[in-house]
Amino acid sequence: MKTLVTYFSAEGTTKKVAEEFAKSLGADVFEIVPEKPYTAADLNWRNPLARCNREFIGKKDVPARGRIENLSEYDVVFIGFPIWYGSAPNVVNTFCGAHRWDGIRVHAFATSGGSGIGRSAEKLAPFVKGAVSVDAVLVRTADDLAAWAGTLS
Repeated sequence: MKTLVTYFSAEGTTKKVAEEFAKSLGADVFEIVPEKPYTAADLNWRNPLARCNREFIGKKDVPARGRIENLSEYDVVFIGFPIWYGSAPNVVNTFCGAHRWDGIRVHAFATSGGSGIGRSAEKLAPFVKGAVSVDAVLVRTADDLAAWAGTLS
């Protein structure tokens, strides 16, 4: 079974979890990077005019640099992101929507300083059309993620 761990990380937390987890699995890794990188001001969700709020409220596509050219070679893809507004950031949705997910099991994981997982799997599902399954879990560490992955069939 070929596995990929792909992730978007705004401040480094998700990156650390994703890369440690991928290393433990011997999985390939792909970082989702927005074409226009986020600044600290862009991520200040307390400011109603911050980029993250404008993107969310406007349901804007946020293009990512690069794509996974050989996605169909993977049986399982873990998609990591910081939880924003109870779901994946728009850049993750835009990235996922640009790929074909036919026959791939998708397991999403989110990191958060205080929010729950919400309906992340349900909200991600339309962007991974054709995936065999989509589920999601909130994690704090790579060990949390590995423990959850061990329960998956």
